[in-house]
Amino acid sequence: MCSLSIQLPEAYVRQMRELLGGEEAERFLASYGQPRTSGLRLNPLKLDPQDAAPLKERFGLEPVPWCPTGFYYAEETRPGKHPYHAAGLYYIQEPSAMSSAELLEPQPGDIVLDLAAAPGGKSTQIAGKLQGRGLLVANEIHPARAKALAENIERLGIANAIVTNAGPDQLEKTFPGYFDKIMLDAPCSGEGMFRKDPDAVLEWSPAHVQMCAARQLDIARSAVRMLKPGGRLAYSTCTFNEQENEGTIERLLSEFPQLKLEKTERIWPHRQRGEGHFVAVLVLEAELAPPPGPERPTRQTGRPRNAAGRRAQASRPEEEAMRLFGRFAKDNLAGGADLLPPGEPLLFGDQLYWLPVGEGAVFSPALLQGLKTPRPGLHLAEVKKGLARPAHALALALPREDAALRTIRLSSDSEEVHRYLSGESLTLPVLSTGSGWTLVTVDGFPLGWGKHSEGQLKNHYPKGLRRPAPHR
Repeated sequence: MCSLSIQLPEAYVRQMRELLGGEEAERFLASYGQPRTSGLRLNPLKLDPQDAAPLKERFGLEPVPWCPTGFYYAEETRPGKHPYHAAGLYYIQEPSAMSSAELLEPQPGDIVLDLAAAPGGKSTQIAGKLQGRGLLVANEIHPARAKALAENIERLGIANAIVTNAGPDQLEKTFPGYFDKIMLDAPCSGEGMFRKDPDAVLEWSPAHVQMCAARQLDIARSAVRMLKPGGRLAYSTCTFNEQENEGTIERLLSEFPQLKLEKTERIWPHRQRGEGHFVAVLVLEAELAPPPGPERPTRQTGRPRNAAGRRAQASRPEEEAMRLFGRFAKDNLAGGADLLPPGEPLLFGDQLYWLPVGEGAVFSPALLQGLKTPRPGLHLAEVKKGLARPAHALALALPREDAALRTIRLSSDSEEVHRYLSGESLTLPVLSTGSGWTLVTVDGFPLGWGKHSEGQLKNHYPKGLRRPAPHR
């Protein structure tokens, strides 16, 4: 066996030798002396993989076998620093982690839950497969990570997603028997993170593995109860031991005889180019008995016009906010507000959102009551003093540059695009389309807003996203 670049715990080495045995275990352990893999996944909401030749050349992309939109990239090309990343053309993601959403197979029109979603790799992959149809609920229990999740949903231009910040038990009470597909990338002991994160090695112990397995079973129980009959659950981890993988699945199957195991798949770092992943796909073949307590709706068949107290009181302000947004859309967007997916407005203070409802109006604002919701749909605008100021999320959700009446195209290789991303105002040619809100693009891909007047572009790129100013 070659020397390792990571000092592995003796109990872990013993575990893996018992699991794999002989030469196979030695090959696995030797993989820790190899460089870790790096990958990105193209965003089909913005870019057809068939048209990605310039990106493939720029970043040295090579296909990931199990994901048609996934690619390995050359580490030195640093795609996370490129303006295309800010435009949401791709998501930086470890290649093995791309396998679980592929096996879940979400389809356009599905109602999907990503139960432990941060930072958003699997959520954004699912959203790409939904193609703007149906509904994605992306949940994260930790508030700071939920914020990062919401930012990634926004960056990739996803309009039919809601980000929630809740525990599995709370979601279970809200959404019994509700979802067509559920993704559960369970919190785990992170054995597949050892090459990437040395702290994961320090945290590992047999007791930690046991604690993770118990927690995973609790979360998975809630996930099963949120599936509708015929629904599919993808359970995944980035760890190797059987206790957190096959063992958790066996215990789940014994508790829910209505479940059927469809397939399991493992990616090993000594066999494939990836850090490692486990996926099991289960199907709920029959309806579960309803939980005790007050009856809740399983799937909404219409949108209640007067859902409850807060909703009824807010209807008039929301109508006024939408009127102001409609005025903005008429003056600045090709086709006005018709670009929005099926949904309805929600007003939080002076922030206007568009709540997606899915096909057949399966979702209702009433379901959000009592849930912390960092992103209740697509952020449309800030509405203040009789005006609607467009949100950054709206720019990134526009399907193409000609969706705006005024557009400035910056080259990805230009100094101007980096100045824009750092928050600087730009001096540009006078636009024939006149002054006003202007969509800034990089090589034609929406990047953010500016306000143009007489050859000057006032920068409206969000302060929290701005990069250091380029050296001159």
